[in-house]
Amino acid sequence: MKHSDLPFERPASLSGRHFSTVIVGAGIDGVGVFRDLSLQGVTCLIVDKGDFGAGASGAPSRMIHGGLRYLESGDLALVAESTRERNLLLRNAPHLVQPLKTVVPLASRFGGLLSSALRFAGVKQAPRTRGLFAVAFSLRLYDLLGRRQRVMPGHRIDHVQPQDRTLFRSTVRWLATYFDAWIRHPEWLILELIADSHRDQPQSRATNYCRLVGCEGKSLTLCDELTGERVRVSADTVVNAAGAWHDHSAAALGGAGSRVMGTKGSHLVLKHPALRDALDGRMAYLEAADGRVCIVYPFLDRVLVGSIDIPVDDPDQVVTEPDIDYLLGVLRERFPRLSFDHDDVVYTFVGVRPLARSGADKPGQISREHSVLVDPSSATRAIPMVRLVGGKWTTFRSLAQEATDELLRLLGRPRIGSTEELPIGGGAEWPTDPLQADRFVEWTMAVSGVSRRRASELTTRYGSKALVLAERFAANGDLPLRHAPHYSASEIRYLCLETGVVHLSDLVIRRTLLAIRGEVTDGMLAEIADLAAQALDWDAIRRNEELRTCGTTLRDRHGVRLAAEHSPSRIDGRSTLDPRTSIRRNLP
Repeated sequence: MKHSDLPFERPASLSGRHFSTVIVGAGIDGVGVFRDLSLQGVTCLIVDKGDFGAGASGAPSRMIHGGLRYLESGDLALVAESTRERNLLLRNAPHLVQPLKTVVPLASRFGGLLSSALRFAGVKQAPRTRGLFAVAFSLRLYDLLGRRQRVMPGHRIDHVQPQDRTLFRSTVRWLATYFDAWIRHPEWLILELIADSHRDQPQSRATNYCRLVGCEGKSLTLCDELTGERVRVSADTVVNAAGAWHDHSAAALGGAGSRVMGTKGSHLVLKHPALRDALDGRMAYLEAADGRVCIVYPFLDRVLVGSIDIPVDDPDQVVTEPDIDYLLGVLRERFPRLSFDHDDVVYTFVGVRPLARSGADKPGQISREHSVLVDPSSATRAIPMVRLVGGKWTTFRSLAQEATDELLRLLGRPRIGSTEELPIGGGAEWPTDPLQADRFVEWTMAVSGVSRRRASELTTRYGSKALVLAERFAANGDLPLRHAPHYSASEIRYLCLETGVVHLSDLVIRRTLLAIRGEVTDGMLAEIADLAAQALDWDAIRRNEELRTCGTTLRDRHGVRLAAEHSPSRIDGRSTLDPRTSIRRNLP
């Protein structure tokens, strides 16, 4: 594929160019604006100091939900918006977003009824365990608010069945059941949105590892985080979509005021077949003894557990390690017939969610509503700045629509299309009926010649795009990796060259699901480093640096059990790189 057919560019090639809008922050909210503006024909540049979707957008609970607990704070409009956007995502991205059956274990009839009512009325109350009547009322209201674009059944409440008595505590008498949704690979959906944007507006561009460092008039100064080179671009408007880093970006743009605070959510991925089997495809929505909400659900062939609402000052300095014992303790408390220890944890991750700065006593009392603000200084500046404050994964589209409408007003341009019913990436023409989906897998097999297992793997990852990719990979042999046979060398090369990969960690942690499934080994990491080096023209020094850095990130930030040091050019005792390779330091 020609370079011009891709949206990804390094900062040096952008020098001197003009864009109608520059978006700072390539998380889901910023990319949502990038998508909507490009659909309107607006030329956009989106930049991020890290990788695409590497902040909070790449570390969510992976739930697409309406926010059942927001009802207690009276956020009815937010729940109505969230459930509607959840339903739209189920329609627009069915290859990645799927229904999630959820159960709430209940032990009493009247628990939390008064405190829930008082919180709904705006009276601050400490959390109390919710009982049958409080949850039944909330779920009835939840169904009512989510009736628009409904694609899932309503709730029900049943007595605990015999098969569930071995999972939950003996005091649990009822299970309330309702449906939300989950997303398999959120980072991939972000990349699909970028690709869709470039298709509709070929002049729109995206660059990662690029920091905004200054603004003067209509000129923005960008710094390439790889080379240190500084370049200037110009714009008519700018969007601050930096999430938890919002206030840092606002300062670089000359804006004033502190708008955002961060709260971290910690998550564990467990290899625990007994718990996964007992959950039987359902998410358990739990309350810990201290009133915090925790979720537990089957994630691929693992179990995902999270999260905790804890305020943080610096989003670059958050870790999961202090929260592991807490979450394991919640599991032991709520599932007393099962055992849990640190050996069950194969991956950890933490995200910092941006919330509107608030004086609330507890993070759970802060509204999750988002807002779109035109910076007050815009009236006296050459380049107006639009700020995105708050928001969450589920409502990114509606937030982007609101921001786009404001930007179109500033640019004096009309809206010419809506993203409301617009399929995303491989969700276009993807069959939602299981029989039709199976026929698509068979068609992919017939056209490309790959096996059924391989066709199924590719359709699970890429939806309707799998057919073209399967043909392409097969034409190049589609040889499976030695240490990750469900990926191939051709697929890794495609990810390296056409999805904006800069570092090995981009590939291992965000372009694939290898890391989050706890599958990365020292041999696998070295094998993938070799393939990335070949695709991206890294020399031996660069390859070895990437291998060491990625290994450190996986160990220190994600709890992956790897060797403390990696042999720089050997896999299982065999050399994988020629030591005579040029020592020139190549950057993609």
